[in-house]
Amino acid sequence: MPDIIALLPDNIANQIAAGEVIQRPASAVKEMLENAIDAGATNIHLIIKDAGKELIQVIDNGKGMSITDARICFERHATSKIKSIDDLFAIRTMGFRGEALASIAAVAQVELKTKTANDEVGTCISIDNSIVRSQEICQTETGTNLSIKNLFFNIPARRNFLKSNSVEMKHIIEEFTRVAMAYPEIAFRFTNNNTDQFNLEKGKIKQRIIALLGNTLHTKLVPVDEPTDFVKITGFVATPDAASKTRGNQFFFVNNRFIKSAYLNHAVTQAYRDLISSNEFPVFVLFIEIEPKRVDINVHPTKQEIKFEDDRIVYSFVNSAVKHALSKYSIAPSLDFSLDSNIEQLTAVTQPLSNSTKEHTKGDFLFQSFTQTGQAHFLNKKEDLRNWKDMYKIQSEWNKSPGSLSDNLPIHNDLVETEQPIIFKDDFKQECIQIHNAYIIASTKNGILLIDQKLAHQRVLYEKFEKANVAPVSIQKCLHPQKIELQAADVVLLQEILPDLLNLGYEIDHFGKFTFLIQGVPADVKMGNEVSSIEKILDDFKHHNAEFKLDKREHLLRTLSHQKSIAHGKKLSQEEMENLIQELFLCEQPQLTPGGKKIFARLSSKEIELLIHNA
Repeated sequence: MPDIIALLPDNIANQIAAGEVIQRPASAVKEMLENAIDAGATNIHLIIKDAGKELIQVIDNGKGMSITDARICFERHATSKIKSIDDLFAIRTMGFRGEALASIAAVAQVELKTKTANDEVGTCISIDNSIVRSQEICQTETGTNLSIKNLFFNIPARRNFLKSNSVEMKHIIEEFTRVAMAYPEIAFRFTNNNTDQFNLEKGKIKQRIIALLGNTLHTKLVPVDEPTDFVKITGFVATPDAASKTRGNQFFFVNNRFIKSAYLNHAVTQAYRDLISSNEFPVFVLFIEIEPKRVDINVHPTKQEIKFEDDRIVYSFVNSAVKHALSKYSIAPSLDFSLDSNIEQLTAVTQPLSNSTKEHTKGDFLFQSFTQTGQAHFLNKKEDLRNWKDMYKIQSEWNKSPGSLSDNLPIHNDLVETEQPIIFKDDFKQECIQIHNAYIIASTKNGILLIDQKLAHQRVLYEKFEKANVAPVSIQKCLHPQKIELQAADVVLLQEILPDLLNLGYEIDHFGKFTFLIQGVPADVKMGNEVSSIEKILDDFKHHNAEFKLDKREHLLRTLSHQKSIAHGKKLSQEEMENLIQELFLCEQPQLTPGGKKIFARLSSKEIELLIHNA
């Protein structure tokens, strides 16, 4: 039998590795910015053209590379960070695997210019498809200038899978924000298509947060600063009235590395329990400093998912640190800081690492409350949380519908015959009945219909919005234009959908960097809800996009019909039920929602009779 196993050529192996490391332009941006930070740069300039498809360039004033290092850095697993296996458990740098530059060079045309402070001239290397095209000396500033052109030029299928420029720019801005947020001591500049998107000076973390997330947080940030033997937690949380409808402004950094952790997010959310409504998310930027030996960052190619030695301990420290901050600054009247009894007995809490750099003092709140009393109170007076809510009423009395149920409650009925003809409004002969404020029972000539009121309204609204492309919805002008502040990623998204929003009745003008003015809205938007309506549209547009292949307009139509439809829990009058049913059966497709869910189930008189007699 002939041998069939062979080693992959280097360029193919690198392209496979690139599939994990460089998934889109934002992935390359992240790796390049992190390399600049590891090089000791104090000034970093990111330049983007055509959402990174044409050019991604990072210029830094770091220590640069020698001629030899400049060449070898493009080899797979070439790294200055790891010398032995033990180094994997003491990592404090951003990059360490030596995969990024090799992966980038496998899927793009790369030019590197670099020079150290001790060299008179620098090195210029050109590479594409993992092949070195040229290497020569050049004149350049101390530091590194890395340019990536025509990303995925040699993998057309990968390039075709990239999203629209606005979506890719959103991802790039998110990566830039995460890196810039973690290093306020570094000056960052971000230029997009020859226009400066950000120009961030060196400063303190609070200044950096406001510069990246907007001036609206200026007076709403509460400092968190809790050092303990096990972990140090610093940063800022926002007051409850700054809570957002989206999760966009939530940042966790572990040893200055951005991470995603639903577990730790829950710890913060629990600290805000009873302070914000269930459909809102607190704003926070939290830094967790922990011994590298207690965390494994080498569990995912993007290094955004990490593993703690004991998640429960970190969860409890984060939860209590946020509670402490809110209580200390009189945001919450009285909070209990108790730790799970099982966690209190853990060796990691009672016996911290001997080489810990931070020593706790008598005033160390967290250490004392965790290892001694297990409980603390910061206000002399216990107050009812309901009284606190009166001082922090958010957006028209929480804007919450009592008894609201899930938006997706499909109707199941095994007795529905799929081949029966469609029912029209003339078939209905008696009054309708609403049950559970969610479903409508309507009598027909041959039986009954059970209709999901929310799904029915979604279909009606969808077809109404769809026709708005031909006849735009009338606009209700605002008496006073409403100002809305957005974060940079949302600015890009809103700019892309502004023409479609105009057809749907929203007149919005860009008014400065992160600011928009709402000049008019559809007539069904209540006065005072203009800003929250736009925020909800953006939230749904970003987070309810399971149908990845939908075009922008189709996605927006589905988002709006989902957002504006009648909620479960809404009591309808007899006239409202009849009008909804009539409008439903005037639709081109009354049986299914735009997403394909069944809107109603039908029982014939014969099926009802069989159900009763066979019961």
